[in-house]
Order: sequence, then structure tokens, then C-alpha cells
Amino acid sequence: MNQDPSHRPPVATRGSDRWFLACLALLGGTYVLLLAATVAADVLYTTPGHLWRALQSPEIRHAIRLSLVSCSLTTLLSLWVAVPIGYLMTRIRFPGQALLDALLDIPIVLPPLVIGLSLLILFQAPPLRALERVFPVTYAVPSIILAQFMVACAFAVRTLRATFEQISPRHEQVALTLGCTRAQAFWLVVLPSARKGVLTAATLAWARALGEFGPILVFSGATRMKTEVLPTTVYLELSVGNLEAAVAVSLLMVAAAVAVLLVLRGQGLSNAFGRPL
Repeated sequence: MNQDPSHRPPVATRGSDRWFLACLALLGGTYVLLLAATVAADVLYTTPGHLWRALQSPEIRHAIRLSLVSCSLTTLLSLWVAVPIGYLMTRIRFPGQALLDALLDIPIVLPPLVIGLSLLILFQAPPLRALERVFPVTYAVPSIILAQFMVACAFAVRTLRATFEQISPRHEQVALTLGCTRAQAFWLVVLPSARKGVLTAATLAWARALGEFGPILVFSGATRMKTEVLPTTVYLELSVGNLEAAVAVSLLMVAAAVAVLLVLRGQGLSNAFGRPL
């Protein structure tokens, strides 16, 4: 259908639109350029030799292994908690729900160091101090997982809550009328419909756990070959003036972040086209 020439915007209007869009692109492009420049600076500063020597270091290899294990366990724990919370917050209305909603956002808005300090103070309470005599947590590997979990789980909860809100309760109601229990409707209808959201929540939780530094530094310390993960490796290498190793480890974390973003973008494209890529 041809557009009536009389309804076309005036030339002056089209020109002002171009200037407006150009100004927006300039403002946004400044930030994009800064991001690209920081990544390029790391890449140009590091040589393959630096990366190889970093990977040959026993301390860094231990940090990589511990990071992979702790982030994976943190992700599983986050999903174990985030799935029921996200579901209940979207399906059940109860007194104090707004307060609980605000409480769940505390790990997102609090400074990371405060979370670590709060965990440290919590485990100074007599019951937990007695527990640590049998099962050490503070300044041990379990403290790393707990510190990562405190922050990563909040992001998983937000993601899964948004996912469950997009799933119509009508599907559950149909399953209930057909004789399913609430649990059966959840496992057979709701959870399969939320699988893409669960994968997105798991990916975000894993990435957030990988980059966690403040709570781990306060609650777990940065002991070589014990509680050292990749973010604390960067800190330790910088503290001894080994800038090349610090940048090399940073690039490893950048590569992991890019991989996570590709997974998330793949999920978004899959949702847009309605089929897996």
C-alpha cells in the first residue's frame, strides 16, 4: 500500500530526527567505546606467553578448579531455592509479601563487602561457632560457596519470578481439573514451560558467582591453595606487582563472561524464533 505523499513528514522534521538519533548514538557510543577499549587494552597488554605462564602456575590452576567447582555448586543451590521462591511469589498472595519481596532484593542492592561482613558476624554467634568446631565454614571452602550463594541466588530468584509470571495459571488450572495434584501440575506443566527461564537463571547465577569478590575476601580470605578463586587471584597478583598474571587471569574471566553472554543471547534468539538454535 503506497503512502500518501501528503502525509510524509516535512524535510525539516526528518532532518531534526537524524540529528536527534545521531546525538543518542554519540552518547551511547561513548560508553560502548569505553567498554571495547578496556577489553582491547587487556588483550593488547597480554601475550600468549603470559597466558601460558599463568596457566602453568599451581596457584592459578587451583583457583580455576575451585572457581569452577564452587560456581557450579552455587548454581545448583541457587536453583534449588530460587525455583520454589519464584513460583510461590507469583502464585500465592500472603500478608507481608511486599516485605519479603524487598528482603529478597537486599543482596542485589547491598555493597558486597557488607554481605561478607554480615556473614562473618553471623558465624560468630554461639550456635554457629559451635557448629564450626565440627564443620569449619569461615575461611574455608564452604564459606566461598555460601558467599557466592548469598548474591547469586538473588539474581536467580528475580529471573525465575519473571519467568513464572509469564506462564499463565490457566494451564495449571486445566491440569487440576483433569485430576492432577498441585505438585503434579507443577512438575508436569509449569516447570517444563519454565525450562528456558531456569537455564537463564542458572547461567546468570553461575556468572555472578564467578565474579564475586567482596564477600569472599571478607568471609573466606584469600589464602593461596585454599580459598583462592579467580577474583582473589587477580587481587593477590596485583598486590605482589605481578600485573601480567593479573591481566591474564582477568582475560580468562572475560572469556567466561563472553561465553555466558552468548548462551543468554542464544536463549533470547531461541525464544524469539520459537526453536532452539
